[in-house]
Amino acid sequence: MTTLVTQAGSGDDAAAPVAPSDPSPADASPSAVDHPTLGPLDDARAQLAFAVDHLGLDDGMHRLLATPRRELTVSVPLRRDDGSTTLFLGHRVQHNFSRGPAKGGLRFSPNVDLDEVRALAMWMTWKCALVDVPYGGAKGGIAIDPRAHSQAELERVTRRYTSEIMPLIGPEQDIPAPDIGTDERTMAWMMDTYSVNVGHTVPGVVTGKPLSLGGSLGRASATSRGVAHAAVLAMRHRGLDPDASTAAVQGFGKVGRDAARLLAEAGVKVEAISDVDGAVHRAGGIDVAGLIEHVDATGSVRGFEGGEEIDGAALLELDVDTLVPAAIEGVITEANAARVSARIVVEGANGPTTEAADAILRERDVLVVPDILANAGGVIVSYFEWVQANQAYWWSEREVNDKLAERMTKAWEAVLLQATRHGQSMREAATCLAVARVTEAHQLRGLYP
Repeated sequence: MTTLVTQAGSGDDAAAPVAPSDPSPADASPSAVDHPTLGPLDDARAQLAFAVDHLGLDDGMHRLLATPRRELTVSVPLRRDDGSTTLFLGHRVQHNFSRGPAKGGLRFSPNVDLDEVRALAMWMTWKCALVDVPYGGAKGGIAIDPRAHSQAELERVTRRYTSEIMPLIGPEQDIPAPDIGTDERTMAWMMDTYSVNVGHTVPGVVTGKPLSLGGSLGRASATSRGVAHAAVLAMRHRGLDPDASTAAVQGFGKVGRDAARLLAEAGVKVEAISDVDGAVHRAGGIDVAGLIEHVDATGSVRGFEGGEEIDGAALLELDVDTLVPAAIEGVITEANAARVSARIVVEGANGPTTEAADAILRERDVLVVPDILANAGGVIVSYFEWVQANQAYWWSEREVNDKLAERMTKAWEAVLLQATRHGQSMREAATCLAVARVTEAHQLRGLYP
């Protein structure tokens, strides 16, 4: 089964009607007709609606910006190691590519669904525009639990999924990258599958690859480095000295692990860290390097002797200066936002704060550094990797990190200026800036035909 929904014509500004089974964002309320409870897509649409209203855009432009350009849903059969066969669903959504090729991660998670992928692709569009890289937004996912499968099974799933979405991807079309449940090995399989099918090696078809296959120095920790950089900028903006500040990090995977390490290296006392299995807390700061060794040996933060085990949800409410939610979306909600004690929230994950929680945090004068700014380090260095692959010329890690810091600082300053001038939250300011840049690209390119 392969379902292709083309939401727009061959020109970047040509919008086609949305399929009747999927109400258009302009016709549906934020509560979403097909979802009784609010989810990431509702939050993404509400953020866009605010920007559209602030910028004075018309209904046609709103519909165009709210509607994915292309969506592909594929079935991914898997031959298990025991000889049995099972089936998974995979998606790839290209939200927008007026500013350049589509760009976005691939996640393996049992909770993946099309609306989640749509929201993540939209956020990716704004993120790329905000940090001024020449990409539009995309996202992909397979509804699979990678922890329940062998490496051989994950390779077969990856290669089959790649072959199914091949009509949409390519170094000048759509460039996937790692996300939740995937890594550089996954990207190596994707690159190889694509390259075998076209008959020659194409390093630029994915980013986040192993260094030996054309990956970039600094890419593995780029998202984390961007988060840590944004956190330090936010601390200084709020009059806090990083050397005398405390933090809690939710999530100890791709983003949270190195974010905690880099914050600790910056002098911040990281007092609590959690993963999917639990959380540890130590007043005065956890030995992050020691915890990394423990997790590498045991697979979990649980049982770490350098801290007291606490409930994972309680970490979000600890009395620290900075909270870094770096796991999944929707963890700070209307139910717990009033109990968040941190003065600063730096969103390492995509969409960790719901729209209702955002309003509560703003009322309490909690500074929220939004995901499209805070975790943009990954796409910035993905762009650097793509440039290097296309030129077959690689940069030093220092060059990569310096260019990353420059881009993050420039974006921070632009968002802060917009927020100050217009009395907006950092999220509102970031979204308005990004939407304005994408809109300008649409208008300059015009409609075809």
